[in-house]
Amino acid sequence: MSGADTAWVLVSSALVLIMTPGVAFFYGGLVRKKNVITTMFQAFAVILIVSLQWVLFGYSLAFGPDVGHVIGGLQNVLFHGVGVIPNPTYSSTIPSMAFGIFQLMFAIITPALIIGGLAERVKFSAFLLFTVLWATFIYDPLAHWVWGAGGWLHNLGVLDFAGGTVVHISSGVAGLVAALYMGKRAEHGTGAIRAHNVPLVLLGTTLLWFGWFGFNAGSSLGANGLAAVAFLTTNTATAAAALGWMLVERIRTGHVTLVGACAGAVAGLVAITPAAGFVTPGASIVIGFLGGIFCYLASTFMKAKLGYDDALDAFGGHGIGGTWGALATGMFATTAVNSAGADGLLAGHPQQVLLQLAGIAATWVFSGVGTFILIKVVDVLMGFRVTREEELLGLDLILHNEAAYPETLSAGELTGILAEEKVVDLRKPSTVTDAAHQSL
Repeated sequence: MSGADTAWVLVSSALVLIMTPGVAFFYGGLVRKKNVITTMFQAFAVILIVSLQWVLFGYSLAFGPDVGHVIGGLQNVLFHGVGVIPNPTYSSTIPSMAFGIFQLMFAIITPALIIGGLAERVKFSAFLLFTVLWATFIYDPLAHWVWGAGGWLHNLGVLDFAGGTVVHISSGVAGLVAALYMGKRAEHGTGAIRAHNVPLVLLGTTLLWFGWFGFNAGSSLGANGLAAVAFLTTNTATAAAALGWMLVERIRTGHVTLVGACAGAVAGLVAITPAAGFVTPGASIVIGFLGGIFCYLASTFMKAKLGYDDALDAFGGHGIGGTWGALATGMFATTAVNSAGADGLLAGHPQQVLLQLAGIAATWVFSGVGTFILIKVVDVLMGFRVTREEELLGLDLILHNEAAYPETLSAGELTGILAEEKVVDLRKPSTVTDAAHQSL
């Protein structure tokens, strides 16, 4: 067992954990100010829920002894048998508990990314139930398929260094399904919907970029040369993607924006994730630059053409970026970087591209169909979307009686004002009218 490797994995775990608050700031800045608390609270709640679910049974389902190549067994429920002794199946140099802690942080951030597709219109209670179900029935099996010993995609030879399929495609496709199921926001297509706080977006982006070094370089599971490679490819691809996004934004609109540069950087982080420990720094420039362009096109032209309301581009950024990154891994991977990986198309082995396509297709179908079923179940049990009136008033006020900014009225103040003006009785939210909304 190695003290250096253990220390690096534990530090990386903390880095990955901070990515979820990064998501909260990133998404929180992109929504309107009447929904900031709700959006950020959703991300924070995911940390609370999955932290318990993982210890109770999530880790066992994902990394327990293989059952039929599709799921882990229940031998590790409550982390039974997961202690200070290494599990050579996954690493011979770190405690099995350190490995479990590291994987927990991946399990946390993945459902948090889905928030981007359903932002500003989902019930908080419904989101909490959906998170438990999605983590259990989508994330845990998929993690076993790709990373678990005996998982069928792992056995097939699909490469995913740090989560292109498991984290990004799965959450991006789930975000798209959620957006399609719920339909457009009440004010979709109007000037009323825009990022309310660009500095928050930048803060979230920098936290994500910082934490992503643990996400990718930490996936080497050791303080070694492979970690250094993943660290460098991650940083390089991120910068290249931001520049790629800015380039097409400038060509299309005549200017570049900070929000666009941030979105491009996140696209690069996503795209390089499955390839980070398998490709050269030079290849990471191509992966990142094209990833920024592809995600820009998906988040603008494709979304506008198809007309769905992926509020914060969960699909455009993570679904498309993860798909491109997984495919690019099959093109650029080389055993010269990682002997435990495989050679890709450019190294003379085009079959790796086909394997990557199999992994992409399996993830798309499993996450897409599974997410639809889970949303339908939650919707039948308790309703999934807030009412139009609640959405117009803002979820911070309606669901949490909180305001992100001092000038925003509290529920009590608003009730008094509206009652005094005889506009609406908040005890009967169905009576809220557009005129009442405008009076706010």
